[in-house]
Amino acid sequence: MRSSAKYIWWFIIFFFIVGYVLIDTSGLLTGAGVTPTTVVAEVNGRDVLYTTWAARVQALSQQESEQQGRALSLDEISLLEDRAFNELVSEILLQEEYERRGIGVTQEEIVAAAKMMPPPALMQNPELQTEGRFDPLKYERFLGSPVATQSGLLVQLEAYYRGEIPRQKLFEQIAADVYLTDARMWDLWQDVHDSAQVSFVAMTPDAIPDASVSVTDDEIRAYYEANRSSLKRSGRAVVSLLTIPRSVTAADTAAARARVLAIRNEIQGGAKFEDVAARESSDTISAANGGSLGRGTKGRFVEEFERAAFALRVGELSQPVQTQFGLHLIKVDERKGDTVALRHILVRFNQSDSTAALTDARADDLSGLTAGATSPSQFDSAAAKLGVSPVRAIVNEGQPLTIGSTYIPSVSAWAFRGAAPGESSDLFDSPDGYYVARLDSLQKGGESSLDDSRADIRLRLARQKKVQTLLPKARELAAKAAAASLETAASEQGLEVTKSELFNRIGFVPGLGQGNRAIGAAFALATGAVSAPVETDDAVFVMRIDRRVNADRTKWEAQKQVQRSLLSRSLREERVRTYLEDLRASAKIEDHRKEIDAAARRVAE
Repeated sequence: MRSSAKYIWWFIIFFFIVGYVLIDTSGLLTGAGVTPTTVVAEVNGRDVLYTTWAARVQALSQQESEQQGRALSLDEISLLEDRAFNELVSEILLQEEYERRGIGVTQEEIVAAAKMMPPPALMQNPELQTEGRFDPLKYERFLGSPVATQSGLLVQLEAYYRGEIPRQKLFEQIAADVYLTDARMWDLWQDVHDSAQVSFVAMTPDAIPDASVSVTDDEIRAYYEANRSSLKRSGRAVVSLLTIPRSVTAADTAAARARVLAIRNEIQGGAKFEDVAARESSDTISAANGGSLGRGTKGRFVEEFERAAFALRVGELSQPVQTQFGLHLIKVDERKGDTVALRHILVRFNQSDSTAALTDARADDLSGLTAGATSPSQFDSAAAKLGVSPVRAIVNEGQPLTIGSTYIPSVSAWAFRGAAPGESSDLFDSPDGYYVARLDSLQKGGESSLDDSRADIRLRLARQKKVQTLLPKARELAAKAAAASLETAASEQGLEVTKSELFNRIGFVPGLGQGNRAIGAAFALATGAVSAPVETDDAVFVMRIDRRVNADRTKWEAQKQVQRSLLSRSLREERVRTYLEDLRASAKIEDHRKEIDAAARRVAE
């Protein structure tokens, strides 16, 4: 089993068994006032060390970078930092629950679990499979082999099950009483399979002038006090951006076409498509599977790719197909109705070495003129000297920056990591080009003050009042519609009647919305009845029930046991999820990451 060593180490990394050396060599403990005892968080009085969190981030980043086949952007690392932080918080909260409930694990349970419930990472190990399926006998022999002992895998498995078995015991306790009655399952079945069709008139407040309603300061204050916990805002920054694009020349495009034709000739000459895809394709994810894109129907791919793919016969190799991603060679492995199984090889339009060298030189000039500058004028001076026009953009905390359809890496994470207004970023690199950002302004996130929320609250309350002013006209319409017809009554008031398609209780209905009183009224009234005015947050409706189709109880009875199994599992998962959310909401969690970042910046300065 020596050949499986790489999978063993992947498994170990996957479960975050990372030594202190990763932290020491990463530079996380140098020059920033961070020591092995620095606390990154406190959870109900229990410390989470910075080194523990950083080791988790390092392991996740290494794993993700290997999977992506490239270095990660600051945005991606920021997401992994949050993930690592949340995992460590959850582990402490779960450990407290184990202690409170007296949940433990015995050595016998660990041995039994290791034999009967292999971790997913090992079940996916090709060395432990036979004909593409996990082989329990190979797994059992492997556990008893010297490789498993000498590699330390058995120790890591024990650590895994010491965490996993108590977790499963806790979850079983939490969800033990989940049970669905027949009545409840029938209600849920009806929500999906009952349907209605209605004709309706929608009265919206859009045409009502703002001056026709008044919202007092007392009303705004009362709304704020009642809803202040939900009036939180994310951080917001305004940045200026300088870009050195990786522009592709006509010669670069010609070189890509020559390369894809050479690849096609190689395959036509007898080379195996899968082997060539693994070696040549720029789509590293599909390349690892011989270029496979799996099975799909129309609508899954971009238009040019899809048009070419669905025109191919099974086994046929396409001519080069150009899309926004580059040039593709496509092969159809299988076709069943409107579903095809596809493979492709992607050749991107990349710069030649000489073109890339010129771009890199300009990027170096930009970096030398601006990177890390604290004076706003230095950024402007660099833009003028290089002939690059700055682009202003708004960045929201926790969301990557995009301009048009172009993703700008790392700028968002940098802007909210302690940068000061006027400061310029380092040079950021992406497949599309190089970027330097200047932070022009920063608004921190958190609970909004009354003054910050006043304008939004005023608009919300004004709209509600406008909806209320529509009720007398809606009552008049409903009365006339009941006496004559909805169409006649609407025509007299110059209103339009809209006819819906059949819909159920849980879907979105164009013109009516989703999960509101209007949807409920459609299933509460008798067929042919005209409703009284139905008020929602955004409109007042008067509707007529044109058609009702009730769920088939015989069909429900035939599938009841399957439904119970699926819904019970879903409800158990929901119960556990809600429990964990409540556990976290009630915990006292202090996050010191921003304080540590700020201290590190002060030391660096």
